[in-house]
Amino acid sequence: MPTSRLSFKEMCARYDVTPRTLRYYEYIELLSPDREGRARFYNGRDQARMTLIMRGRRFGFALEDIRQWLLIYEKEGTAAQMQAWVELADRQMKELAEQRRQLDETMGELQRLRDETAASLG
Repeated sequence: MPTSRLSFKEMCARYDVTPRTLRYYEYIELLSPDREGRARFYNGRDQARMTLIMRGRRFGFALEDIRQWLLIYEKEGTAAQMQAWVELADRQMKELAEQRRQLDETMGELQRLRDETAASLG
């Protein structure tokens, strides 16, 4: 887990998010930076949570699902929450597999059309 504190601007840059996004994650209490006056500083825990949030978003999970994942990651999840998370992950894996199948099919169609068009030129 990272140990150095990051400023608001550094956090946005490190995780390639907009200030609005970072403020929203704070508003919905996914992150809780230390405040010194108006400045915000993100400790190692917040940075680890942000890494998991970004990973969850990349996997296609909703923020509420990510909240459950964070609870489990921090060992605060119940057995029922963990089971629900496993089921959610299984469903998401199926959804991603279907998206990949559709993308592969679309790419194959495009390649065939491209090849037919290129052949007609020659």
